[in-house]
Amino acid sequence: MLQELRVAQTGVQILTGFLLTIAFSARFDDLDDTTQIVYLCVLVAAVLATGFLIAPVAFHRSIFYYGERPWLIHAANRCARAGLATLAATICGVVWLVFAVVAGQVLASVATVVSVVFFVALWGLVPLFGGERRVLDD
Repeated sequence: MLQELRVAQTGVQILTGFLLTIAFSARFDDLDDTTQIVYLCVLVAAVLATGFLIAPVAFHRSIFYYGERPWLIHAANRCARAGLATLAATICGVVWLVFAVVAGQVLASVATVVSVVFFVALWGLVPLFGGERRVLDD
């Protein structure tokens, strides 16, 4: 699982770093109140995604040698899922921000809905309905 998360961890860290710099850009003060509030919400989602996606590494380092493997796997899985959900929310929020600045809030809303549908379909429905379901023994 830790190997799987490396791609998401790197991506969310870069995205969070990028978002942290926006507030210090020259045009930030030109944004309307709605856009600034959305920015803050997106930043919080990015920080949460970062925390959730890195948490399994911290869990592993902290308790690996204490024989808590079932708890570790369960907790890491839950954090990974929460991290991916908040990462999807962050990306959709970034889409809204970019479209709002470039094309206006109406097109931003349309692009965000398309992004949400994309992530729900690809990350939610495809795994849920794709392939055969088998119960694997430990």
